[in-house]
Amino acid sequence: MSVRRVVPDIQTEAMEESRDFYGLLGLEEVMNLGWVSTLASPDNPTAQVILMTQEMTAPVTPDMSVEVDDVDAVYEAVRASGARIVRPLQDEEWGVRRFFAADPNGKVVNVLSH
Repeated sequence: MSVRRVVPDIQTEAMEESRDFYGLLGLEEVMNLGWVSTLASPDNPTAQVILMTQEMTAPVTPDMSVEVDDVDAVYEAVRASGARIVRPLQDEEWGVRRFFAADPNGKVVNVLSH
């Protein structure tokens, strides 16, 4: 299995101000669903930050997102390890398949494939 990108997820009540701040650092909005926005470097599109007001399809907001090439294989490996699955594997309407798991520190990781 291969990791394609690792992205911090920042929960915010100041979406516009946060978008403006990260724009000062050179990041541009590449996706906006209203409650979640992805900002990326135009020169290095895998350098990203995710901003979200709240997680609309899960009970908790993740701390980070990890895009992998085979989310089904990773899901089985994480389940088999005994790690806590916070949200089961499912397809989202915006074209990703994902699940949430808690790392040993209690941080919630959104694991996904496009």
